[in-house]
Amino acid sequence: MSPNTTVTKKTLLIGKGLPPFESIKPEDVVPAITELLTELEKELINLELIVKPTWNDLVEPLQKLEDRLTWSWGIVGHLMGVKNNPELRKAYDQVQPKIVEFINKLNQSKPLYQTFKNLSNSDSWQNLDSGQKRIVEAAIKDAELSGVGLKGEKREHFNAIELELAELSTKFSNNVLDATKAFSLILTEKEEVDGLPPSLLSLAAQAARDNGSENATPENGPWRITLDSPSFLPFMQHCKRRQLREQLYKAFISRASSEKLNNYPLIERILELRQQKTEILGFNSYAELSLASKMAPSVEAVEKLLEELRSVSYDAAVKDLEELKQFAASQNAPEAKEFKPWDMSFWSERLREEKFSFTTEELRPYFPLPQVLDGLFSLVKRIFGINITAADGEAPVWHEDVRYFKISDETNRPIAYFYLDAYSRPAEKRGGAWMDDCINRAKIVENGQTTLRLPVAYLQCNQTPPVDGKPSLMNFSEVETLFHEFGHGLQHMLTTVDYGGASGINNVEWDAVELPSQFMENWCYDRSTLFGMAKHYETGEVLPEHYYQKLLAARNYMSGSAMLRQLHFALVDIELHHRYRPAGEETVLDVRKRVAETTTVLELLPEDSFLCAFGHIFAGGYAAGYYSYKWAEVLSADAFAAFEEAGLENEQAIATCGQQFRDTVLALGGSLHPMEVFKTFRGREPSTEPLLRHSGLVATA
Repeated sequence: MSPNTTVTKKTLLIGKGLPPFESIKPEDVVPAITELLTELEKELINLELIVKPTWNDLVEPLQKLEDRLTWSWGIVGHLMGVKNNPELRKAYDQVQPKIVEFINKLNQSKPLYQTFKNLSNSDSWQNLDSGQKRIVEAAIKDAELSGVGLKGEKREHFNAIELELAELSTKFSNNVLDATKAFSLILTEKEEVDGLPPSLLSLAAQAARDNGSENATPENGPWRITLDSPSFLPFMQHCKRRQLREQLYKAFISRASSEKLNNYPLIERILELRQQKTEILGFNSYAELSLASKMAPSVEAVEKLLEELRSVSYDAAVKDLEELKQFAASQNAPEAKEFKPWDMSFWSERLREEKFSFTTEELRPYFPLPQVLDGLFSLVKRIFGINITAADGEAPVWHEDVRYFKISDETNRPIAYFYLDAYSRPAEKRGGAWMDDCINRAKIVENGQTTLRLPVAYLQCNQTPPVDGKPSLMNFSEVETLFHEFGHGLQHMLTTVDYGGASGINNVEWDAVELPSQFMENWCYDRSTLFGMAKHYETGEVLPEHYYQKLLAARNYMSGSAMLRQLHFALVDIELHHRYRPAGEETVLDVRKRVAETTTVLELLPEDSFLCAFGHIFAGGYAAGYYSYKWAEVLSADAFAAFEEAGLENEQAIATCGQQFRDTVLALGGSLHPMEVFKTFRGREPSTEPLLRHSGLVATA
């Protein structure tokens, strides 16, 4: 082994500070993580021997141990999402079983579990604050849900399940990435790209150049259309060739459902293992097990909320479809007779243009990313009193396009940092958008010295990259996505909790975690926020007023259909994890078809294998939890209603309300139950009325 290899391997073991991305290589992963786990095993055994039921002797040393694991393994997981390649995958697959084995050992440690129980029953319990108590209670519950009470064969079986589930989840995710990457549509005739906006033609020519057609131009092609969102979505909205839309749509909905990349067997196996795990732990269904650590009290409560929203949105979606069909008929379009899923985006875009006389593409020049960031940063200064400044060059990055920023308080004292990786890179970065924690806020005690560790967030989007010398020009839904992820980031970064186990989004019940993110989306329609960021990238002209009015008018366009789509996913998820039994009479496809009868207005196509790309529930944290988006949206709409009641034009009132939101929802993290946090902010329990009103599904009171 060369001396250099030792150095790079050690970079993955530093265990604190910003990850040194430029010096981390896939070949370092196996030796570094193996060495780390050997050290942590020794630390765990030692801790089990000397542990005492006090905060300082139990929680603090355990947090230190977990921090080292989270730091090193977190970097590897992060790179799997943003810089995926065969070498990294191989290394990840090699050490993942060892990681799962160690986590099981940690979660099932009887000495630690017993000490947590003893602490919760001790005299010193009353001296702990609410955040500390919540951390201890969560540790007890997590241990129980991780099989701490299991013995012998049961425990072995449980651990084997955990290991296999982790491997299946990674494989599922890789298959989706590979299937998305594997398909492309090469267009060479101008008639084939008729109707496509200039931004897509530029992107498609760039994709063709990247694929070896070095002379490709936006004007003359060839054009390469992919299943990546910035390419797929505008193509479905604007392509006039129906058969090309059909081809692309069918490729999209059948991703990862055949040959080597077929996720169906993985789905069956994942559901089977989850059910086995459920039974071992004494629950009736995986949904019940999942809800044991969430805000929603029961499956019935979840289904009641979803049904309340479904009954309203179904009728609205039926109307939406009828309106599209009538509009297509008025244009003498043959599809009016037999409307298909690949006609939805195209005709809803045509009808939007007709109704509101603007296209989503027309707005792009007004939303260059640098300008949108300025608007977003001005907004959070206005409502939360924080300053955000560029800190590029102050942190190592994993790709040259990644940016780094600093957040300071009113006195200019740094309180947090974040990375922004905004652009789509389909060859190595997974789709979608997400926020992840790089570093948690915590008070760290070392050699008798206490220091405050500031939080750092990763914000990931997959928007249209800069092409042909233009900045990244965003469509409005990309603007909303950026605001959404930034909301997650704010909860991570503006926390005032000093215990790592409950700071930021840690220890926040999963179905409340979307509150700040969905709350932030509302501001995209706020007059001063929008005019603060919507400026033409070439002329600097502010978005004309008529566009703003059209955006507002179009806000709830097809909102019944949009809500029904979310409810379809949420109800399929609950059904698969609550009533479905693997190897029973129904298949997962049967379940989806059955749920679709009341949650879709167009019949599912035979080749619709959307489940094979449903990473949220098969490769992410949303299993039996997809309903969380709607559960939390009730909270977020009601939270935004507080600002509406204060008066969106009243700067002083907005700042006061913003401070209150910052001091509760954003500051308290997992130190209090989310319902308590919400009531502290709003003074009462949440109501569904603001959500239905914001969605245009109930008359404005």
